[in-house]
Amino acid sequence: MRIYLDNCAYNRPYDELTQLTVSLEAQAKLQIQSWIRKGKFELVSSEILMLEISDCPFEVRRKGITEYIKENSSIHVGADNNRKVDETAKEIMLTGVKYKDACHIASALIAKCEYFISTDKRLLKYHSDRIRLLNPVQFVSETEENDYDG
Repeated sequence: MRIYLDNCAYNRPYDELTQLTVSLEAQAKLQIQSWIRKGKFELVSSEILMLEISDCPFEVRRKGITEYIKENSSIHVGADNNRKVDETAKEIMLTGVKYKDACHIASALIAKCEYFISTDKRLLKYHSDRIRLLNPVQFVSETEENDYDG
């Protein structure tokens, strides 16, 4: 199963964890990373994701996230897909999603991801028949529930 994590999801463990929701999302995101390392999911990255991460002013975050993606991403939606990403993003933007967020979703769609994981509440309001958008806690909950359905 292919999954895409946006920049917000990657940065969640670095956020202030005093709020319960933020702390739970951080723990869930770390669990997702562990599953990816174990090969349970295929991680997808993209040009827009790497661009946003490169803009991070905090070196430790930037390096840690970049290294994780390079070591664990099995699919990268590269610059050769820029035109297709842009066209798909423009369609998504018609629903009110901002350009960079639409590029993330477009990249995930182009890579045929089943799930898009974000902590951006505004972005998670976007709905599509082609991909499920969930926050990390929802994704972990669904994944664990499906593991027990066997």
